[in-house]
Amino acid sequence: MKKKHKTVSSTAIRLSSHEKLCAERMSQLIKTIDELRSDVKQLHSDMNKGKGVIAFLVIIGALLGSVLAILKFVK
Repeated sequence: MKKKHKTVSSTAIRLSSHEKLCAERMSQLIKTIDELRSDVKQLHSDMNKGKGVIAFLVIIGALLGSVLAILKFVK
């Protein structure tokens, strides 16, 4: 009968240490996921800024091309 009690106690200790290890891993995973989310948000922001710069350059190029075409047409 004591042997069975010792096995239950041993199992409880192993289960407790396993739960502690899983909790640590879970907290690390949550931290990593939060860091990834912030990185994705930053990349999305940078991408939107890049789109804005490209759109600005296209508009400036179109205006400059229009002015040069008008100057060529007038001469």
